[in-house]
Amino acid sequence: MPALDLVDETYVVVDRARLAAVVADPRRWREWWPDLTLTVFMDRGLDGIRWSATGAWVGSVEIWLEPVGDGVLLHHYLRLDRPGPEGVPLPAAADPRGRRRDARARARRARDWKRSAWALKDELEAGRAPGTPRSGASASAGPDPGSPAR
Repeated sequence: MPALDLVDETYVVVDRARLAAVVADPRRWREWWPDLTLTVFMDRGLDGIRWSATGAWVGSVEIWLEPVGDGVLLHHYLRLDRPGPEGVPLPAAADPRGRRRDARARARRARDWKRSAWALKDELEAGRAPGTPRSGASASAGPDPGSPAR
């Protein structure tokens, strides 16, 4: 298991193509993960992107864009380890001090990502009153957010 293994979901009331365009912008990547160098290893278009990460940490980052209702469920996955010699991932810390250090890093990454996701949500939903469908979409544009997972 990676030292940092984070999963987050944020619902954004926006057209998936618009959100996919934002996710595909490398300037956003530097804003969201400033200490990582990302290399796309799977561009899934409207479904999102998967990256290999190097830099302060090594591993993978993924954003999956799932259409739900009149918006998108933005899934964020972060699986990172500390880099060792030549960028080879080090095993997760076994000592209490190292586990606490990694726990602080996990909490900081989770908080920083959630701030970024909320800022993105605010940006893309600007002008829409809470609880109302997005402009040009009907409430039945996709699966019901309360329906069981497929």
